[in-house]
Amino acid sequence: MKNKYDPKWVKLQTGIKMNKTTLALIISAVLVQGCGGDSDNTALNAPSFSLSVSDAPVENAVTVVACFSQIELKSSDSANNQTFLIGDTIGTATANDLCTDSNNAIVANTRGIDLLSFTGADSTELLNNIEINPGNYNQIRLVMSPLSYATVDLDKDGIEDDNDQDGRADRIPIRVPSNELKLDGFTATLGGITDLTVEFDLRKGMTNPVGQEGYILKPRGVRIVDNTESGHIEGTVSEALLMNNMCDVMPEDLSETVASVYVYQGINLDTTELADNGGAESIESLTSAPVLFDGATSYSFEIGFISAGDYTLALTCSTDTDPEGDDDIEFIAITETNVGEDGSTTDVSFAVPE
Repeated sequence: MKNKYDPKWVKLQTGIKMNKTTLALIISAVLVQGCGGDSDNTALNAPSFSLSVSDAPVENAVTVVACFSQIELKSSDSANNQTFLIGDTIGTATANDLCTDSNNAIVANTRGIDLLSFTGADSTELLNNIEINPGNYNQIRLVMSPLSYATVDLDKDGIEDDNDQDGRADRIPIRVPSNELKLDGFTATLGGITDLTVEFDLRKGMTNPVGQEGYILKPRGVRIVDNTESGHIEGTVSEALLMNNMCDVMPEDLSETVASVYVYQGINLDTTELADNGGAESIESLTSAPVLFDGATSYSFEIGFISAGDYTLALTCSTDTDPEGDDDIEFIAITETNVGEDGSTTDVSFAVPE
């Protein structure tokens, strides 16, 4: 990977602002954990657990529909394991009609969620006020129907591809290993609060292998963060900086990626060792985001649910987002910032130096 970085090339402006919108899908699931006894003691002492799901955008896809069927909590004490079936267990989200089989029949007990259709703090619940017992839970498992799918617009005509011309957009299957996502666990304590977000980084983990049908959503593209210990990044890129580095600007299609921003944990990094999503360099990217034009004057990017700490951000005009390819990309600016906690937003600006 080439690196054109010079610390004088970029001016960084940072600040913390509360309650700003970030690009993400949030599926809020609140579980109230009971311990038995009378209702007054339960209300007073029960710990709470919240589970959210967030996504990062992926190019060419118009929809990315994940079909959730149940949520499982795996305890260190197997007798404490619990399963919540969508549309069946009291407190789960209502099943919907987004997930259908080859005969167009709706798949029962399934909630289809388009990972690209929710932004910022918008939310849709999977679970609400489900009682579980205190204790150690080794894993959270999101069980998914094998009928998850994506639709695309490869010819960029603004219409989802319908190659068989049956009047319905072609559904490209999305496969998940074992049809379930296994996530880290948590400890539920009386009076405690656990508030987590599952981040689907589709740019990193959704691949389209040669010789295989459809996409694969790999676990490497899914991470879990504690909302109380994480924040968000909102950024802008000056048009002059893009033009000075021969980047394409002012696309007619506002969904077209103009540039990309890669995020790396830590600061004072060896910038020659920054890898793209599938690169062979030693410093792996945590996530990445597209830079988009608003149709007027602004070029912006948004990155949600980043654990609090120091980070290095790298800007490139390359828009090749092959999750498994070692792409030859050139960073035109690199800077450092600190992300705060409790959902705060850090503002970052890539600009031509004064």
